[in-house]
Amino acid sequence: MSTILLPAAGAPAPSTPSVPRRLLADLRVALPVSLLAGLLITLATGYPESLYEQLVYSVWIGLIAFAMVDLARLLVWPQPQRPAHQWLAFLGLMLLASLIGHFAGIHVGAFFLGHQVPSLADYPSTGRLSMVLFTFLGMCTMTLLVEYRERVARIRREHQEARLRAEVVERQALQAQLRLLQAQIEPHMLFNTLANLQGLIALDPERASRMLDQLIQYLRATLGATRADSTSLEQEFAAMEAYLGLMAVRMGARLAYRLDLPPGLRNARLPPLLLQPLVENAIVHGLEPKIEGGEILIEASAHDGLLDIAVRDSGLGLSANTAASRAGGGVGVATTRERLHALYGERAAVLLAPAQPQGTIVRLTLPLENPCPSAP
Repeated sequence: MSTILLPAAGAPAPSTPSVPRRLLADLRVALPVSLLAGLLITLATGYPESLYEQLVYSVWIGLIAFAMVDLARLLVWPQPQRPAHQWLAFLGLMLLASLIGHFAGIHVGAFFLGHQVPSLADYPSTGRLSMVLFTFLGMCTMTLLVEYRERVARIRREHQEARLRAEVVERQALQAQLRLLQAQIEPHMLFNTLANLQGLIALDPERASRMLDQLIQYLRATLGATRADSTSLEQEFAAMEAYLGLMAVRMGARLAYRLDLPPGLRNARLPPLLLQPLVENAIVHGLEPKIEGGEILIEASAHDGLLDIAVRDSGLGLSANTAASRAGGGVGVATTRERLHALYGERAAVLLAPAQPQGTIVRLTLPLENPCPSAP
């Protein structure tokens, strides 16, 4: 039987080998069975010195007869589930192939060994007919072995295809889950910004205009990313810079920010809008409740094949905000943790801890993907 390679995850299923290739592969099953038959005949006759001759005859008889049977099986009866009348015809074919294969194999073996070949008139004898029957039993054994191997390969292939279908469904469900989590982020931020913008239009039109300009810049930086499954770290930092500029219009001098992105990590890939809920969380829970405000620092680094991103604020800190502490940092941190777990499992982590000398730090760790070093 031919060897069928199972596809890797996400790879297309392999095509069925051609009939000649399958026939040659099936003959590899017939060869050891024929050798075993020659050994059994030698042991039954009690002439161990004739082992080599018996093996030569047995191999040629077995290969010729089985080639006839297997070729007919592949061309005429390829389906493993056959009706009863087809099985009867198939058994008749094996019996005929055993007779022809025995006669032809004896002639070919005699040619190689230099023996005198029997004529067709010599065949109607008990000894010759018993050997034809033995060849028929060998054909049955070879065919059963080949079909058993094909059945096992077919079951494995069906299991592989089922596993691939399950992976596709799981991947689609995962993408739907991620998009749902991502969709929870965007309206929350936009509604807050529009509400603040509405209030500023009447009180401070100039400041409202600056906020609208920053909102346009933020939307320009993020709308493309929201439609993609991943973005570059450079694009993510640009989006966060636009977002912080928007928040700076609202908070004025109470908000300062810095972004530190090494040039070699600009093309690293990560989920879009991964940092926004963390930055928003730092502003809402850390800086806005603090009278004098504070600073937000976003920095990235890489080590041991991992991407490390830290969002640090100098706000009130976890100890001053017990509600946020109990909730694991608020909705933003929880959503980010769910997204990373859905994408990377145990390979990613979100750590929320007090910053020194004050404030809070959220550290993301995820696999480093597609880093492209560039000159500073």
